[in-house]
Amino acid sequence: MTEEQCIFCKIVKGEIPSMKVYEDKYAIAFLDINPVNPGHTLIVPKNHYTTLTDLPVTLAQHLTMVSWKIMQAVKQEIKPVGFNVINNNGKRAGQLVPHYHIHVIPRFEGDEKRFGMLWVTKKLEEEQMKNLQKGINENISKL
Repeated sequence: MTEEQCIFCKIVKGEIPSMKVYEDKYAIAFLDINPVNPGHTLIVPKNHYTTLTDLPVTLAQHLTMVSWKIMQAVKQEIKPVGFNVINNNGKRAGQLVPHYHIHVIPRFEGDEKRFGMLWVTKKLEEEQMKNLQKGINENISKL
């Protein structure tokens, strides 16, 4: 897949809309359209890299810091009891989009204990997504 075909590259360029909750010079974060739970966020480097091993170490460190910020903001907004912070590296490992990304998934009591390809996803109402986006954005600005 070329960068021109990559869905995440298109989101970074603004060619595909997203529910963005964070953006800086190197990365964006947006709500997953098929979330495991409300607040499920994807963190994507703006430049196209396929897996973690392709990233410069400084960018990998930066994305970890962004993950921390997202977790703090989501924690304040919806009070989960835990998080999964996951990235799949390569098709065989379950990576569906060949652009490196990190999943930050809030977890709650009673959640299905499934991971990877077995995640149970939900469809959220647009209004709920907008409220999450607004609240997470506000919380990030305080960090």
